[in-house]
Amino acid sequence: MEKKIVIKVENLVKAFGDFIAVDNISFEVYQGEIFGFLGANGAGKTTAMRMLCGLSTPTSGDAQIAGYDIYTNTEDIKKNIGYMSQKFSLYEDLTVKENIRFFAGVYGLDIKTIKRKSEELINTLGLNAEANKLVGSLPLGWKQKLAFSVAIIHEPKVVFLDEPTGGVDPVTRRQFWDMIYAASDKNITVFVTTHYMDEAEYCHRVSMMVDGKIEALDTPQGLKDTYHAQSMDQVFYQLARAATRSAD
Repeated sequence: MEKKIVIKVENLVKAFGDFIAVDNISFEVYQGEIFGFLGANGAGKTTAMRMLCGLSTPTSGDAQIAGYDIYTNTEDIKKNIGYMSQKFSLYEDLTVKENIRFFAGVYGLDIKTIKRKSEELINTLGLNAEANKLVGSLPLGWKQKLAFSVAIIHEPKVVFLDEPTGGVDPVTRRQFWDMIYAASDKNITVFVTTHYMDEAEYCHRVSMMVDGKIEALDTPQGLKDTYHAQSMDQVFYQLARAATRSAD
């Protein structure tokens, strides 16, 4: 059966004056795929992700997200994606229940659906006792699990995860990835950046950006074979050695 393309990027460029942050990148991502978007600091990952989310206009090139054009359909893109980052995910001065209801409303769910989904999510995460507590009082691991669940509460076509497990302990990271696999099983495409190379092993395919360009794209095993490496760490270091930038 032919794979359905959910993200299609062709010759995408983002320039800030003379600085080319994203330099003519092209790739495709499929329905239900866990796609790792990796690179050292300064590689251009965050800039590229902002364009794909409809938050930044490209200098040139084309891209479609869930069938929507990133120039003309940015509002449709926002309705069909979820987003979570390490830097911002939830409002810490709202309760668990208030956060769920707020973001579900932002994603356009009706009141009846929000009530049902809120109850389902709280039960699934085992947060019944914490439902009326401020999110700021939760351990980091629980915040990240809740943030991810909220990001896909509207069953988007794609969820963008920008370093979602930063600072989380290894056991919680593994549990978080179980949630990512469950989303993938529901045909949600997961587009994830991470600095943890062991997490790259969990992805179906991985792209490696260096200085604004995609230098390699393959399955984790394919990349290890190509670069004669025992781990994704070794692949990353081989590619990152050639980088000249130091900040994204």
